[in-house]
Amino acid sequence: AMSASAPTETERLRTPVQYLKGVGPQRAALLRRLGLRTAADVLFHFPRAYEAPGERRSVGQLEDGVAATVVGVIEDIDQRSTAAGSTMLAVLLRDGNDYLRGVWFNQPFLRKQFAVGQRWMFSGKVRFRLGRWEMAHPRTQRLAADAEEDGSAATDGTGAGQLRRLPVYWLTEGLNQYQMREIVRQAIEAFAPLLEETFAAEYREAHRLLPIAEAVRQIHFPDDETRLDLARRRFVYQELLLLELALAVQRHQYTVKRHATPLEATARIDARIRRLFPFELTGDQKRAIEQIAADMGRKVPMNRLLQGEVGSGKTVVALYAMLLAVAHGHQAVLMAPTEVLAQQHAATIERLLRESRVRTTLLTGSLGRAARAERIEAIRQGEVDLVIGTQAVVQECVEFAKLGLVVIDEQHKFGVRQRATLKHAGPSPHYLVMTATPIPRTVTMTVFGDLDVSVLRECPPGRQPVRTYLASGDEREAWWDFFRRKLNAGRQGYVVTPLVEESAAVQAANLETTFEELANGALHGFRVGILHGRMASKEKAAVMEAFREGQLQVLVATTVVEVGLDVPKATLMTIESGQRFGLAQLHQLRGRIARGSQPGYCCVFCDGASADARKRLEAFASTTDGFRLAELDLELRGPGDLLGVRQHGVPPLRIADLVRDRQTLEEARSDAVEIVARDPGLRDVKHERLRRMLLHRYGRVLELGLVG
Repeated sequence: AMSASAPTETERLRTPVQYLKGVGPQRAALLRRLGLRTAADVLFHFPRAYEAPGERRSVGQLEDGVAATVVGVIEDIDQRSTAAGSTMLAVLLRDGNDYLRGVWFNQPFLRKQFAVGQRWMFSGKVRFRLGRWEMAHPRTQRLAADAEEDGSAATDGTGAGQLRRLPVYWLTEGLNQYQMREIVRQAIEAFAPLLEETFAAEYREAHRLLPIAEAVRQIHFPDDETRLDLARRRFVYQELLLLELALAVQRHQYTVKRHATPLEATARIDARIRRLFPFELTGDQKRAIEQIAADMGRKVPMNRLLQGEVGSGKTVVALYAMLLAVAHGHQAVLMAPTEVLAQQHAATIERLLRESRVRTTLLTGSLGRAARAERIEAIRQGEVDLVIGTQAVVQECVEFAKLGLVVIDEQHKFGVRQRATLKHAGPSPHYLVMTATPIPRTVTMTVFGDLDVSVLRECPPGRQPVRTYLASGDEREAWWDFFRRKLNAGRQGYVVTPLVEESAAVQAANLETTFEELANGALHGFRVGILHGRMASKEKAAVMEAFREGQLQVLVATTVVEVGLDVPKATLMTIESGQRFGLAQLHQLRGRIARGSQPGYCCVFCDGASADARKRLEAFASTTDGFRLAELDLELRGPGDLLGVRQHGVPPLRIADLVRDRQTLEEARSDAVEIVARDPGLRDVKHERLRRMLLHRYGRVLELGLVG
C-alpha cells in the first residue's frame, strides 16, 4: 500500500526550483527573479522566440560572428581541466581541408557522445580566434556515416538534417540560454508527465488539441513547425477559453440572479417615441433600437454596449431606450464622464423633447447647494422622469423612486468593469453602456465579453466627409495657403501639436513657440488662440467659448481638443508630427472637424516619420471608418494597451495574441457559451479542472460566484 505521505502529482509539481536537476540554491535565486518558483512555473516559462540554425556552409564560407551550420568528420577530441578548476572539451571537425573547433565548458559528460571518425553537424555562432574557426557550445547532431552531403539521414529521426529550432527564453543576469534550456529540458523529463489534463480525450480530438504533456514538450523543443503550431494552439485555446468562460459565467450570473421589470416596446409606445424624432434614423440606429427594445422587454436586465463614433447618433438611440422606460412609468438616468458632456447631452435631449411632457433634470457639480438638494428630492419623490448628470454626482447622492434604465456614457474612459451601482428600490434596472471609441471585435469579445454589443457605423445623413492629406516639408506652403483661403471664407480651424515632453512646463513652452511662429508667420493677421493642459480650467473654458463663438478663428492646442468640443464651423485641422500619435488618437482628433454640414479638411505633417509610422498614417488617410482603423491599429501595433485594458483588472493574456489568434478566440467564445449554457456552475465532473483553473485565475477579478 502507498504510504499516506507520498506526495501527490500536484504537490510534486510544486517542488521548489532549487531541487530541480541542474539548479541548486544560487541558480534558484536567479530563477525566482524571473518569477519561477516551482517546477510547474518552469514548464510554463514559454520561449519568447526560437532560434533557427544558421544556414549550411563549408568552413571556407564562414563569416566571423555569423551563425552557420557545418558538417564534417571528427578528427580529434581533447578534454582538459583549466587552472581555475573548470573543464573544457574541444572537438575538431574536418570539412575537406578546413577545420572547425567546437568548444564546451564545464560539461565533461558530453565527452562520451563523440568518437573520432563520426560525421557530425555543428550549428551556432562562429568566431575566428587565434587563427582558427571556433564555435562555443554549438548545437550538435550526429549524422549517419554514409549520409548525403546535406545530412538527410540524420540519426535522431528529425529527417532532412533539419536541426530542430531551439527555444530562446527571457533571462536574467547570470543565466545564459544554454543553462536555461538544460533546466527546462530536465524539468520536462521529470515533471511534464505529472501535469493534469484539463480536457477529456474526445474534447481534444474534436478541437485539435494536443495532450498537455506533449504540448509542453513541443512548445519548448518543437520537432518541427507543425508541432510548434499545434502546441501553441493548445495553450492559446486554453487561455482564451478560460477568459471566455469567466465572462460567460459572469454574464449568466448577472442574468439569473437579477430580475428586471420587462419594459416592452409595443407598437403604440414605439410610434409615440418615434414621433419625437424629426429625422430619418440610419439602418444601424434602427437595428440598435430593435436589439435594445428586445432586451428591455425581458425579465432579466439588459446589459448592452452601444459602440458608435462621436456623431453617429448614439444619443438618439439612448434616448429611445430612456423614453421606453418612461413610457412604462419608470425613471431613466444618463451619466456622462464630464460636465461639458453632460450639458451637451442635456441640450440634445431637451431639443428633441420640446414637444413632449417628459420631465428632465440636469445634475452636475457646479449646481448651487440648494438647487442640487431640490433636484435630488424631486428625483426621490418620482417627480422627474429623465436625469442627466455627471457620474460622480449621480452615484454619490441620488436615490431613485423607480429606476428602470441606466445609461453610462464612457466617452473614451473604460471604467465599465465597475458598473455603476445606484441607489434604488425594487428590481434591477436595465443597463446600456455607450462608448465613442471604435473597438475591434476581438477586443470587445475579451474586454466586454459579458456585454451584448450593438454598433453604429453609418453617420446620419447630412454629415460631410473629412478629406485627409499627408504632407511633408515642401508641401507646407500650399497647405497654409489653402488654410488661409478657407479662414477668409468664414471657416475655423485647429492646429494640433503632440505632447513630446514629459513635463507640462516644457510642453506649454513648446506650444507657445508654435503659436508665436504661426501668429507671426503662416497665420499672420488671423485671430489665433492657444489651449493647453497647464491653463486653469476657467481660462480653458473662456478660450473654448471664444472659439465656439467665432471670436477666435484658429485654436492651437495639444490633444485637449479630443474631448467634447463641438464647433460646427471648424472644418480645418493641421496636425504636426503625425507620427507621434496613435491611430485611435488621430481618428478622435479628426472627428472634431466632421461636425457640421460643410466638408472637413485635415492635413497631417509627417516629416521624418519611419516606414512603420508612414504605414500607419497612410492607413489613417485612406479611411474614415473608425472600426476599420481600430482593426488596422491592432494589426500594426498589437493590442498593447489599446484600451487601457489594465484598468479592468482582467489579467493580461500570457500567450494568446488578439491579432494572430482571432479565429481561436471566436472558437473559444462559442465553446464557452455552449459549456455554460449546459452547465452554468461547471459542476459536471468533466469540468472539475476547468472550474478550479477558472477560480484560480479569474475568481477575484470578476467576482465569480462558483463557490463551493
